[in-house]
Amino acid sequence: MEMARRQVTKRAALAPVERIPGVSLGKERNLPWLPATIVLGCGFVAGQVLAWHQMAARGIYLATTPNATFVYLATILHAIHVGAGLVALLCAAVLAIVKTSWDSRRIVVDVTAWYWHFMAGLWVYLFSLVAMMN
Repeated sequence: MEMARRQVTKRAALAPVERIPGVSLGKERNLPWLPATIVLGCGFVAGQVLAWHQMAARGIYLATTPNATFVYLATILHAIHVGAGLVALLCAAVLAIVKTSWDSRRIVVDVTAWYWHFMAGLWVYLFSLVAMMN
């Protein structure tokens, strides 16, 4: 996500220069960071669903024990947060597909990156807190 944010910020800064007749910025290789982030997020949610199915196959359900309830609730909340991040990423991708201005794309990608960074920090904090409780 951070690489996508940097890439869009750079393109937004160079957009006015590209409009000058006779000025070429060259053919720069742009890696698809935004689609890669979307694929990784979808892969995470698919992995969560697979883990839930494996837990259920072993007889561990939401209300089996307090520990199982905690694990299910923590992973469900995590999947919801990733899903919200994926919605924001898809909005950014749609703006890129319809070729809105670079400034508009930059704002959406910046806000999405802030969300992802905040969520990463929050989950690191939560898991550290749980680890200290043991």
